[in-house]
Amino acid sequence: MTESAVTVLIPTLLRRFVDRRSEVSVRVSGPTTVDELLDTVGDGRPLLGQRIRDETGTLRRYVNIYVDGEDVRGLNLLDTPVNPGATVTIIQSVAGG
Repeated sequence: MTESAVTVLIPTLLRRFVDRRSEVSVRVSGPTTVDELLDTVGDGRPLLGQRIRDETGTLRRYVNIYVDGEDVRGLNLLDTPVNPGATVTIIQSVAGG
């Protein structure tokens, strides 16, 4: 099986955890899941992982993740499949008052 990549788009508020990059390319050798992808992106970056998932590993309520434009909350959440070549977008809600 040939290796390909998944592009993960990083929101401005989380870029400080990934060397200020707006996207991260993750090498995959086949289909993966959002959960596995987040593990890979967060490897060695514990603060990034804490901003996306809570202590139980659940997606934080103010974080939205899209796989090729589809909201994972309407799919299989963190078990949503991600194919090589996909684009995963992380959006962190910002509240103010």
